[in-house]
Amino acid sequence: MLIRPIQTEKAYREQTKRSYMFVVPEDTSKQAIAQQITDQYNVTVTSVHTILRKGKATKFSRGKHAYPGTTYRQDKKIAYVTLKDGDSIKVFDEEATDQKASTSTKTKSDKGGDK
Repeated sequence: MLIRPIQTEKAYREQTKRSYMFVVPEDTSKQAIAQQITDQYNVTVTSVHTILRKGKATKFSRGKHAYPGTTYRQDKKIAYVTLKDGDSIKVFDEEATDQKASTSTKTKSDKGGDK
């Protein structure tokens, strides 16, 4: 089962409430999601809420005179996982993103060289 974290601004806001967002397969149960998160990240899950996001409608056309049609993007199941106090997932840690930012600024300044 493939569970991947969502790394958006909304996901980082949810992190302050000890809640993390993941995209999960549509046929996955809440118990299976909790077990997978526990196994993958070594944390204690207190609750799981799921939402099914419907795919957006998109227009398409097959040429200049073809009748335009409408198709839909794929539906997604989003899981909001709340963890026990004191637990966190390192994928979402602000420290990890701060370290990446500091290393990228160091490499940019190092590339300048002496003139």
